[in-house]
Amino acid sequence: MFVISTNFSRSLSFLRQEKGVSQRVAAQDLGVSQALLSHYENGIREPGFQFLLRACDYYNVSSDFLLGRTLSRDGTVILDVESLPDSSLQKEDRMISNHLALLSKRLVSNSVDLLFHLLATTKQEDAIRAACNYLGTAVYTLFRHLYQADGKNSQDIFSVPSQKFALSVAKVDMISSEMEYVEALTAHAKAKGAFPDLSNEALTRQHTGLYQSLLHIIHITGERINHQLSARKEC
Repeated sequence: MFVISTNFSRSLSFLRQEKGVSQRVAAQDLGVSQALLSHYENGIREPGFQFLLRACDYYNVSSDFLLGRTLSRDGTVILDVESLPDSSLQKEDRMISNHLALLSKRLVSNSVDLLFHLLATTKQEDAIRAACNYLGTAVYTLFRHLYQADGKNSQDIFSVPSQKFALSVAKVDMISSEMEYVEALTAHAKAKGAFPDLSNEALTRQHTGLYQSLLHIIHITGERINHQLSARKEC
């Protein structure tokens, strides 16, 4: 046995759904009973090393990806923060000539910056990872729709088949990530873990510019959702 990551069961279940096979078929292909595979996918039992190897071959991913140690299926690991480009230190905004696109980008970017700053103060890595997964899938979804809109670009860069993407498997992944995010924060609260001061006074004082962007996001999103709810009631 080995110590598995908290993302293992989620990854195992998602990869099976992405492959488009039932739990019964996957269990047969992997050489285990359906009941045992169900336990693995639900985090009830920990698999052995041989099962890990078979699962990696079956789903064509690295063990690091299956264990949640990297976001890359081939096992590429980002060793440190310095290896990532920081758009805040570059002149990316000069490339955006459309005013609405630039405004939207800054609102979302500032709000995400503040969110991860606040999450960092909790030191709750499961919540941070789930937040990254949720937002990453949202970006993936929007980019893929843009990428395939004109019908000219090859879909080879995406490992998720087009027909599966069309069936909203990405949305399922976002829902799963949101559930993990809530569960992690709930567990942190029950353990009396530290949380940042989220009062309006504290956020205004400590993060004035970023907080203004977040408040705008909160306002316009709330207005849009409430409008949709009102429209449904009228129907």
